[in-house]
Amino acid sequence: MEVWTRWTAAFQPGGELVSRFFGRRVQQLALPMRPLDVAHGMDSRVAVITDAGGGQRAAGWIRSLRSTGEFVYSGCYASRVLPGADRASVHVTFPLEAGNVQVFLRPTVLPDGSLQLDSPPGAFGSDGAYVVVRGSGRDHASRAPIHERFRVYVDDEGVLRTDHDLRMWSATAVRLHYKLTRVG
Repeated sequence: MEVWTRWTAAFQPGGELVSRFFGRRVQQLALPMRPLDVAHGMDSRVAVITDAGGGQRAAGWIRSLRSTGEFVYSGCYASRVLPGADRASVHVTFPLEAGNVQVFLRPTVLPDGSLQLDSPPGAFGSDGAYVVVRGSGRDHASRAPIHERFRVYVDDEGVLRTDHDLRMWSATAVRLHYKLTRVG
């Protein structure tokens, strides 16, 4: 997987702090900060998670920097219907030390055949990003002001690509572009 990254100047210092002092230590949410961080690409491994009967329940997806082997993300991907929703969302869970980040992405097929996934702003319990923390024997959840949009498409040369925009509130923090090629 090839990756290109561009941080907005206002968010780069915060992203650097999260990546350096948290992301690398827990090997999670360690977003690449500079274009050269991903110059050699990312390795991507997917493992199917099955139930006792052999049916697929989810998939684990681990991404690491090819140049260093450091983990960037590891997440569990599944389909979930939120209470009161009229359709399923893509549910992604990123494990953390004392909890997790859960993102519910609303899928839409666009007229050009591409797939768009959104974690929009909204009320608690709707599609979006949540931080869940375990403390004092209880779980606490809060809606996070993180909003993402992915557009997954096949380009004119038959290559699978993804444009990924991550916003904090309404301001763009980072843009990533992925080019995925099958190995083997």
